Amino acid sequence: MVGGELYAHSANEAGVRHALEDHLRGSAALARRFGEVFGAGEIAAYLALVHDVGKGTCLWQEGLERAEKAKGRVGVPHKGAGSVLAAQYVGKPFAALVHGHHGGLPDRDRIREELLALAGEAPDAVAAREAVTAVQALVPEIVPPGRLPLPAWLRGLKPGDGPLGVEMLSRMLFSTLVDADYLDTAAHFADQPVHVRPDADVAGLHKRFEERRRSFIADREPGAVDTVREEIYQQVVAAATGAPGMYVLHVPTGGGKTLASMGFALRHAAEHILHRVVVAVPFISITEQNAQVYRQMLDPAEGEHGEPVVLEHHSSADLDGDGTARWARLAAENWDAPVVVTTTVQLFQSLFDRRPSAMRKLHRLAGSVIVLDEVQALPDRLLAPILSALRSLVDHFGATVVFASATQPEFWRMPELEGAARLEMVRNVEELFARLRRVEYTWRLEDGQTWDALARDMVAEPERQVLAVVNTTVDAARLHRAVTEATAAAGDDDVRVLHLSTRMTAGHRRAVIGEVRERLTLGLPTLVVSTSLIEAGVDLDFPCVYRAMAPAESMQQAAGRCNRDGRGERGRVVIVRPADGGFPKDKAYRAARDATGLHFGPELSDPDDLAALSRYYADRYSAQGSDGRAFGKAIQDLRRDLDFPGVAAEFQMIEEDHTTPVVVLRDGVTAPERDRIERDIGRLRDGLPCGPGALRRLQPHTAALPRREAEEAVRAHLARPITGDLVEWLGHYDEQRGLDRDQPEDRTQFVV
Repeated sequence: MVGGELYAHSANEAGVRHALEDHLRGSAALARRFGEVFGAGEIAAYLALVHDVGKGTCLWQEGLERAEKAKGRVGVPHKGAGSVLAAQYVGKPFAALVHGHHGGLPDRDRIREELLALAGEAPDAVAAREAVTAVQALVPEIVPPGRLPLPAWLRGLKPGDGPLGVEMLSRMLFSTLVDADYLDTAAHFADQPVHVRPDADVAGLHKRFEERRRSFIADREPGAVDTVREEIYQQVVAAATGAPGMYVLHVPTGGGKTLASMGFALRHAAEHILHRVVVAVPFISITEQNAQVYRQMLDPAEGEHGEPVVLEHHSSADLDGDGTARWARLAAENWDAPVVVTTTVQLFQSLFDRRPSAMRKLHRLAGSVIVLDEVQALPDRLLAPILSALRSLVDHFGATVVFASATQPEFWRMPELEGAARLEMVRNVEELFARLRRVEYTWRLEDGQTWDALARDMVAEPERQVLAVVNTTVDAARLHRAVTEATAAAGDDDVRVLHLSTRMTAGHRRAVIGEVRERLTLGLPTLVVSTSLIEAGVDLDFPCVYRAMAPAESMQQAAGRCNRDGRGERGRVVIVRPADGGFPKDKAYRAARDATGLHFGPELSDPDDLAALSRYYADRYSAQGSDGRAFGKAIQDLRRDLDFPGVAAEFQMIEEDHTTPVVVLRDGVTAPERDRIERDIGRLRDGLPCGPGALRRLQPHTAALPRREAEEAVRAHLARPITGDLVEWLGHYDEQRGLDRDQPEDRTQFVV
């Protein structure tokens, strides 16, 4: 403490310390702005106002002086005073927000113990009271005349839903607090004013989108389905005038869902004065594809003024360069952009996380349009918390949610959506599916279909452009090898045989998808073997598709890669049952596979039959519903207990126990890039600070292996650990199939 002043942070580059009063008031003003979007501005401001009150003790201020001289950390706890104030004037559950504003949200028992200790005479309790007295002299509002009122909607919840309401409100308020704290602190050290992007002119963005969409349509080669796509688009955009809520965009594959959903979102946001559009899709490849389309439609054109509009946020987005990449890096921290394109993993892992860095962005979901593309890919085992949270965002935080897919799950059968209005965006869905039916299904489910036999069938197809989709990465590698050998045996040198699976690095997969798209456009003979990663939204158009028997939605999505633009009379989708084919072993997949067998097949329905799909989902869900842990119900119990660490541990969009990320230095990597990758690996392995940028830079060079295979590879010295479960590959990487388990070099090393 110098001259009676209290400080929050050490001197910045200009030599100026951050006054504690300025930091508390500045953070409170930002948090109020963020919280007002969902009607909790006063509470958000108060929590930010008291979060660093504990820095008002002599001990902490002396520690700051020592830390400045030693260029180290203060090392004196400061969260107790604010936690006590939050408990007293907002409510005990909300003390967790102040307590966790650096280390993450704790569980209820931890907060109960902390508050009990702070009510006594222990040194921390005495320090908390000292801090309140000192800071109150500068910021008297930290001790208001009475408790702050909580949002009225909390009192109207059913008894079982009340704790879930408190939990979601806590998450959103925590987001306003940590974002405000980060922004105000960063502005001090940068010696600049706090920068928060002004509200976007959504109406202007909608106008720009419409103008560019018309130009886009005029420039492209017309297809047979364009008339229907335009009808769909106009219906969807007309639905945008409806009230905020939970909307269903159910159109066939190839129906123009990408443009229609954004057209709806922008008009709906303009009509209802919402603040942004968040689009979440299941796979990075679709994120990149959609983000590129939206940038063309919405970002300032060359020579136009204005900041970028579209933020692409996922693990492999380039956020580390110069220019607009710097804007993207800053905006990605808290989604301060009018349009955010991300992955469902990024969205929901952040929503159920407990760490400040992951949760900063959550308050941006309030007052937003959230478009969930390819919702059939949401995991059954997490539907209860996902649907519960989405409904809460709609009912209490001013959001609108769009469920977009050609294969709409029966979410309204779930208790979490009981009583919620299902708002349809298009009329006569069955008629649309009939008009846009572009394929015929052929069922070849006889036993004994070997990979060699299937390969010969593919090579013999007259279309000479064939996609085969199988259920596992091992199946994909084996069928690809068989097709390669069959093509060579047929003496057809013009055919290109390509492979796609997560055993290839992300950059490798992107390059292959680009090559496939180019060859299809040029009409060149192309045979592709892929796992299901190609099904959800990857914009490719084959005249013939083979699909290994799978859950109904997967077969329908595979069919969406066939005759997509309707340029032929009818494409052919051949459903096969390979003799040696594998499939995932989890309970949800088994339920889906069993329900598929009841409703789809040669004597039953095709996957495009909407009535059969509805019955399929009913049977699929009921087969899992007797388990008390089904659909993530155990996570809901943890949420009711305000066990934030427990929720974060249990909620895993990607089941990390099943796969291991593997960094691969491919032969084609340039020398400068190889040096950069090796530096990143070295820093991660040595535990040196390198921020999230290192992992992000490694993502294009990362493939995935089953956990057991990766462990066996490490023992066999074909891989070595980097950090956590991330490993570096030292063995052979096939330039067609990636980490192929059946390569001769590795055959004896891996567990079969």
